[in-house]
Parts: sequence; structure tokens; C-alpha cells
Amino acid sequence: MIEEIKQEAQKRMQKSLDALATNFNKIRTGRAHPSVLDGIKIDYYGTETPLSQVANISILDARTLSISPWEKQLTPAIEKAIMKSDLGLNPSTTGDLIRLPMPPLTEETRRNYTKQARSEAEGAKVSIRNIRRDALGQVKDLLKEKGISEDDEHRAQDEVQKITDKFVANADAALAEKEKDLLEI
Repeated sequence: MIEEIKQEAQKRMQKSLDALATNFNKIRTGRAHPSVLDGIKIDYYGTETPLSQVANISILDARTLSISPWEKQLTPAIEKAIMKSDLGLNPSTTGDLIRLPMPPLTEETRRNYTKQARSEAEGAKVSIRNIRRDALGQVKDLLKEKGISEDDEHRAQDEVQKITDKFVANADAALAEKEKDLLEI
């Protein structure tokens, strides 16, 4: 039973780290990366559709993305959606190819993105700690129901804490990597 609690906690903590990675991908660095456009949706025949499902997104060079819509009539809608987004990007269209240059980040922008990254990481760590609290609550319930001994409870608490420490360290490592990316000129 304790093993199941630990495995469930690990799965949930991994989901928190995965969500953190997704959120980090939305924070723009100076380099071009298709994941910057993940949050953009296009009106495709009356349905809000992710940009990646209506166009091919590729990297032209270190600071430029190219977007090639699968249907030519989507080009203006894609341009409009990118301009409406809060990414601060200005697309330029040549025929049916949209070029998206990434402007260099200013020092102030870098600091703001770093603050945003720290906030996202802190949110992930809070989520991980909440999962630990839930797991420890389940262990205490087992003890109350006389399903386990006090020694088993202490052992389980230690193991859950070790798992938590590992995932918090992973979140910190991901934050350090993102900060390094953001502050790199």
C-alpha cells in the first residue's frame, strides 16, 4: 500500500515538472524555437486550432522562424493571431511563407522573463510540496486504520520526503538552465 502511495506521488510530481517545462517553453529566449508559438490558436473553419496543426513551423536561422501554412488562405489569419499574441513578434509574409524574426532581448526584458521563470518554478515546487502533503496524509490514514505500524509510517515519510527533495532539485535545475538561457547574450 505504501509503495502505491509513493508511486502515485512520483507520477503526480513528474506531471508538475512536465508542466513546468511546458511553461518554460512559452517564455521566449533570444533564440528561435517553434515552442514559442505553442499557445497561438487559429480560427480554422470556425474551430480554434493550434498553429502547429495548420502550418509547418521550422527554424530558418538562430533568430528566425518560418511558418508555412498548409492552406494559403490561412496566411492572414496566422499573421493576425501572431500579432494579437503577447509575444511581441512581427511576422513578415512573402507569398505563402511567413517569416518571424525574433527581436533581441533587452536587459529589462531578460530580467522580467527571469522573474516569470522563477515564479513558474516556485509554482511547480509548491505543487510538488502539496503532493507530498497528500501522500503523507494517506500514510497517516493508513496508520489510523491500523494498516501499518508506526515504524512503517516513519519509513514511508522519509521515503516520500526523499522523492520530494529529488523533484524540487529537478525543478531548481530546470530553473537554473532557463535562467542561463535567458541571461545569455
